[in-house]
Amino acid sequence: VQLQASGGGLVQAGGSLRLSCAASGRTFTSNFVAWFRQAPGKEREFVAAISTSGQNTVLPKSMKGRFTIARDTAKNTVHLQMSSLKPEDTATYYCAASEDVLPPGDQIPGTRQSEYRYWGQGTLVTVSS
Repeated sequence: VQLQASGGGLVQAGGSLRLSCAASGRTFTSNFVAWFRQAPGKEREFVAAISTSGQNTVLPKSMKGRFTIARDTAKNTVHLQMSSLKPEDTATYYCAASEDVLPPGDQIPGTRQSEYRYWGQGTLVTVSS
């Protein structure tokens, strides 16, 4: 699975952005998909993940209510909608996909980087104060 992340940019604090993770080469409806982010000088951290069915999502407490993750199966894309952005959200955001989950369904996706095999190139989000 090849992943292409897009949608990053410069936004003011309090604003919104929608990131997209598009898969090519095959569909990724049998894969968990997650977003991670890495700020300069910091370790990469988990942001959100979605099950193969799209019915289950996992987000850290600090991001619940501000970020949502959703699948657009028709476009073979997963979106990360971010709102009420803060300067501390500034980071490069990476999307990642797991190995095939068989059979696909409502299994809860993981939050660790090691659980994701395929990675996109990252898209930079900068939030100004």
